[in-house]
Amino acid sequence: MRTDDAILGVTHRRLQSPGRMNYRHSFHAGNFADAFKHAILLALLDALTAKDKPLCYFDTHAGRGSYHLDDTEAQKTGEWRDGIGRLLDGHDPPPLRRYVDAIGACNPDGALRVYPGSPLLAAQALRTNDRLVLCETQDDEAATLRALFRDDARAHVHARDGYAAMNALLPPSERRGLVLIDPPFEAQEGEFTAFETALTQAHARWPNGAYAVWYPIKSHRVIAPFHRHLAAGPFDKVLVAELLVQPDDSPLRLNGCGMLIANPPWKIDAALATMLPALRNGLAQSPAAAHRLHWLRGE
Repeated sequence: MRTDDAILGVTHRRLQSPGRMNYRHSFHAGNFADAFKHAILLALLDALTAKDKPLCYFDTHAGRGSYHLDDTEAQKTGEWRDGIGRLLDGHDPPPLRRYVDAIGACNPDGALRVYPGSPLLAAQALRTNDRLVLCETQDDEAATLRALFRDDARAHVHARDGYAAMNALLPPSERRGLVLIDPPFEAQEGEFTAFETALTQAHARWPNGAYAVWYPIKSHRVIAPFHRHLAAGPFDKVLVAELLVQPDDSPLRLNGCGMLIANPPWKIDAALATMLPALRNGLAQSPAAAHRLHWLRGE
């Protein structure tokens, strides 16, 4: 989940220089973009686990897996207060109950101290016969992630670039599953080109896999070419969900974020149609906050 300083302040390409990446998610854990991403992630995994056959969850940019909101980094920005902090006030609407309960499970005493990352939320949602492939290029973050999952035989942590790992490790032996692509956007606009390449190559290797791609929204002008590319193929069905917490009228701030879902699970559009208004109402930072759900390709 990536927000303003990561998107605005760093220009080098992660794919070219993975060891020099500056982004640290600990400053942003639990913010509005995390709430959006993780609520959708759980809906996707619930839809996929409705079938009995095992699946593989593949996380290309896994991070450390869990974050302490009382750490210096999280306290410095306080971004979680306008994210999960707004949804844990006892008034969360039913469409967000699944997500809120998952966060609560990591904080059994009722005090919000820990925010789970995508790997930990996925591990909670998956079954004993499912598998997790977790990629993280920063050595210290990967080491922390590996320690977090040391007792979970389902999880396989790879200290490597997630895009390269997709080429090496897809398709999974399960032949069913979800790939989450959630980069730090240090490449800025260039990350959308990386998305296009990664998805095209992944489709050639695993055309039936489901793929969820998170992206920031500062200006839709930047996002439009990426949407046009996916609207033209190679996937037969592509669904887009977006949330704006502020009006899309300034390219100098993070106004919202989106999730593009290729090969979405059956009826996930109906689930998101009820979830997105709840996210908008709970996370809005402006009267102009908005949401959008539409098909780029398919239904």
